[in-house]
Amino acid sequence: MQKPGLELAFSVRLDFHDGPRTRFTPGPASFTRGFVGLAGGVVEGPRLAGKVVPNSGGDWPRMWASGLIEFEAHYMLEADDGTPIYIHNRGLAWSPPEVLARVEAGETVGPEETYCRITPRFEAPAGPHDWLCRTIFVGTAERRGASTFFDYYAVT
Repeated sequence: MQKPGLELAFSVRLDFHDGPRTRFTPGPASFTRGFVGLAGGVVEGPRLAGKVVPNSGGDWPRMWASGLIEFEAHYMLEADDGTPIYIHNRGLAWSPPEVLARVEAGETVGPEETYCRITPRFEAPAGPHDWLCRTIFVGTAERRGASTFFDYYAVT
């Protein structure tokens, strides 16, 4: 069998709303649930360009005391040609608890201080962007202040 490869498809910058973020511990759970809404963002790359639709969704992470974060995000993109694209982005991040505290305080940490990988799924109408629906993607992410930067790679 042929070994799969990775091809950079596009990058996304997600901008989050300023202000306090929702955090709570549900019932007997040993994790903290969060929510942060999207203010907008930009999509750029060799295979897709456009914008993140403002206020179209957000991220509902589960945060563990060990420094593990499980991402669960839903939001909309809009391609430069106006095509709406839904994204369901899941992933894992891990940082030592002291680094995670800095991230939560809004500090930018270096990529060597944290691990963040994502596995998005897309929904797009038939047409020039339906390749997103039949392609597996993996990606990397890095939080910088009030924004998160993603690189999405098509598995070839």
